[in-house]
Amino acid sequence: MNSFTELFDSVKNYCLENKKVPNVAITTWLNPLTPVSFDGENAVFSVLTEFQQDIVMNKYAETLKEAFFEMLGLNINIIINVASNTTAPTAQIPTAEELEKKNAELEQSYKFANYDYTFDTFIEGPSNSFALACSKSVAKNCGENDVSGYNPLFIYGPSGMGKTHLITAIANEVRERRPEYNIVYITSETFGNDLIAAIQKNQISDFHEKYRNADVLLIDDIQFFAGKERMQEEFFHTFYKLHQEGKQIVITSDKPPKELITLEARLRTRFEGGLIADISAPDFETRLAIITRKSELLNLKMPAEVSEFMANRLKSNIRQLEGAVLRLKALNHFAGSPITISMAQSVIRDVLTDEQPIPITVEKIISEVSTVYGVTPDDLRSNKRSQQISIARKVAIYIVREITDMPLASIGTEFGGRDHSTIVYSVNSITASIEKDQNLSNLVNDIIKNIRDKSKG
Repeated sequence: MNSFTELFDSVKNYCLENKKVPNVAITTWLNPLTPVSFDGENAVFSVLTEFQQDIVMNKYAETLKEAFFEMLGLNINIIINVASNTTAPTAQIPTAEELEKKNAELEQSYKFANYDYTFDTFIEGPSNSFALACSKSVAKNCGENDVSGYNPLFIYGPSGMGKTHLITAIANEVRERRPEYNIVYITSETFGNDLIAAIQKNQISDFHEKYRNADVLLIDDIQFFAGKERMQEEFFHTFYKLHQEGKQIVITSDKPPKELITLEARLRTRFEGGLIADISAPDFETRLAIITRKSELLNLKMPAEVSEFMANRLKSNIRQLEGAVLRLKALNHFAGSPITISMAQSVIRDVLTDEQPIPITVEKIISEVSTVYGVTPDDLRSNKRSQQISIARKVAIYIVREITDMPLASIGTEFGGRDHSTIVYSVNSITASIEKDQNLSNLVNDIIKNIRDKSKG
């Protein structure tokens, strides 16, 4: 574990996976805890209100201590301080039985907030209307010759704007219209994992059978193919076969084809040969509509001024908006008081805190570089000196230094106990190489971007 935040994430996962704490309690009470410090004896957190402090200490402190013991083998004291000095109305702390009942009630109310990713549940606005129209056309006319120019459909835009909603809606619509169709909907990561497994098990023909016999292939987050030559090679042949047979292909990415500079040119040009649609950040009216829709699903009576306050402050993406409404529902449910702007302010702070990137560890960097170069993490820590492993190792060391700013001696320890001079040489070698080699520079930048994107979840 490289940080207290990561350790606490593991503690929460333990509580959830071992059914020590229900998911609704993780979301409502444990996620709002802000890790402050950890010295091996005391785990110190902060919360915004005394109400939160009392609930966690009375209901979940012992469970957290048990989880810390399972993670570390140490008896840890749980300390929770109230960060805000704002005076809040005094509330009677519910008994364990009352709290369990409220948890069950809240969990039940969340069930009605879930909705399928369909076109009917997609909120249209100026930022996404073209992408929505293209998606509906593809879903309606899938397999028809008169939409050949819509193949592939390439939807791009920043994370959290609704690309996954649209691509899933296409799959759902085609499944309803053409139940006999073989629909394959995957992420680029799934495609890569399937390919690796097929190679390891000598089952590449099964891999080809799965992907090259699809009637509709939908692949999310194509940008994570960057630098992965074998994956690109397999996808190119899959793409070519399906396209030649008139099978529909839908792709999403965080940027347009021309900016995917570390994808092979033959892939980029084929992406550009179809229809390209972008999704950008929703405007105020669209954000307000999303908040209203989510509130209605939760049977939450949201005052107009609170909806407008949230829509004015949460502008980054749709996930933030929906997450804020869910938290406001929980706070309103347990506090039992009317929804106010002050309550919304507290929720927005929690949501923005959750939006912070997951800490990037050396292990995550090594894993990503290993995948790109077709080697194993153990290879990078070993003394093997083949050209492929040597270059991959230097790139990994360079990226660790670039992203984490760890001391050189600590980096050396992470890479099999290499000395200071070896780490300096690796960093300087890659620094010099990327100044001369634009392809290497693009590849390293894409690896760094992918690592950071994945840390945002």
